[in-house]
Amino acid sequence: MNKIKLGILGGGGDSLIGILHRVASNMYDRYQIVGGVFNPNYEENLKFADKIGVDTDRVYIDFDTFIEEEIKKSSEERIEVVSVLTPNFLHFPMAKKLLENGFHVICEKPLTTSYKEAIELETLQKKHNAIFAVTYTYTGYPMVRHMKHLIASGALGEIQKTDVQYYQGWINPVIHDPEIRKTVWRLDPKKAGISSCIGDIGTHAFQMTEYLTGMEVKYVLSDLNMLYDDNELDLDGTILIRFSEKVKGVIRASQIATGEENGLTVAIYGKKGAFKWEQENPNILYHITDDEPKRIIKPGHAYVSEVAADGTKLPGGHPEGIFDAMGNIYKGVAKALRDEKAFDGEYPTMNDGVRGMLFIEKVVESHKNGNIWLSLERK
Repeated sequence: MNKIKLGILGGGGDSLIGILHRVASNMYDRYQIVGGVFNPNYEENLKFADKIGVDTDRVYIDFDTFIEEEIKKSSEERIEVVSVLTPNFLHFPMAKKLLENGFHVICEKPLTTSYKEAIELETLQKKHNAIFAVTYTYTGYPMVRHMKHLIASGALGEIQKTDVQYYQGWINPVIHDPEIRKTVWRLDPKKAGISSCIGDIGTHAFQMTEYLTGMEVKYVLSDLNMLYDDNELDLDGTILIRFSEKVKGVIRASQIATGEENGLTVAIYGKKGAFKWEQENPNILYHITDDEPKRIIKPGHAYVSEVAADGTKLPGGHPEGIFDAMGNIYKGVAKALRDEKAFDGEYPTMNDGVRGMLFIEKVVESHKNGNIWLSLERK
């Protein structure tokens, strides 16, 4: 098989995001990492490339040199798709230049630091007919995909309520020391954008809500917490969401939920029943109804949907986790790049990224204006 030539920007050293993307890209033997800029320090960049077995001839001193040198190469030789794993403020300028120069893009979320920038990228992506994925990782889990399939098939009947929570506690040990929190880039508006908690994990909960239900949130009302007057960005938030006058829900996100690790939990309630799923126990999907005992659904069995089976690599009883979820997203992008048959929602698209930025901006605006309802209608 002719492997897809992959370039990577950022993610060097012991970066969790870097490890996650590199492992995921290798999972189905569809990609070959051939170059990139892993670290802003060129010497460290070269050392890291050598460590992971990437030819240092394709490891560049900076992003501009990466573009300049790669576009000189023939279409058979040049990097085809680039993963952008840098801090938020670099997503837009890098993705913009990549699209303008004919590359496909896999970008970490949030897509940009503003809705305006997101719209500009969307326009470029359409102009250049590029594949563009935004890595909302959790949609890659087989049980999440199976839940989406079942909901679309009518297993719950009409949706009545959604409740998606994403609680972490990692900022709690650093937020109470003014000097330490100055060193955290996610708390720096110049690097993170207008939001910390909602921009980092709240956007996951929002995207998951729309992904599973197949519906778009129409209005939001938010209440955020910065905890300290000299801390500019949110650390915690509760957002009421409205799909319609009769279908509503809630998104809760926190980075100061003391003791929590990566507590993304999902509950979707319909007329006929409900589904519940927890990211920290991702191989179990609960199906509950009024008139039957709770059902447990697991991957690796004959009863799961084709889309769930396609993203499951091991027999039942063998746990799969976050690396596998991201690997399924990379697999979906590979199918798109090679124009292969794919299932609906195999990778989060530009639209997910754009709506994510609209959500972040309106949530922040709602809070600042006294916790008011605001429309998520795209303009």
